[in-house]
Amino acid sequence: MTEIKKESGGFVRIADEVLMKIAGTAALEADGVSRLTWRTGGKTTRKNPAKCTSVAVKNRTVTVGILIAVCFGAKIHEVTIDVQKRVKSAIETMTGLTVADVNVTVGAIVEPQSKA
Repeated sequence: MTEIKKESGGFVRIADEVLMKIAGTAALEADGVSRLTWRTGGKTTRKNPAKCTSVAVKNRTVTVGILIAVCFGAKIHEVTIDVQKRVKSAIETMTGLTVADVNVTVGAIVEPQSKA
């Protein structure tokens, strides 16, 4: 749970699951991302956005890890840069926290029509 002290008094708390959901949803908006994946015994399977990401928050600074499946034929380096930009922007805009790193792992390459 991330706690943010507001100037007007009181606190706002944001659950890590909320940050993970924001990150996952933003990543899915990037062209070339088929789905988010989760590793299970060497395989990748579909999961919801909050389950396919990890976040660590320290002193209002967020580090995000996300595992994606990329559509075959997409330029992986361009897709991952887009994911990083979208995730960073979404978290910073919605929460006011600072994103230090967005670590993207490509866990699978899939046929483009399998976008879910």
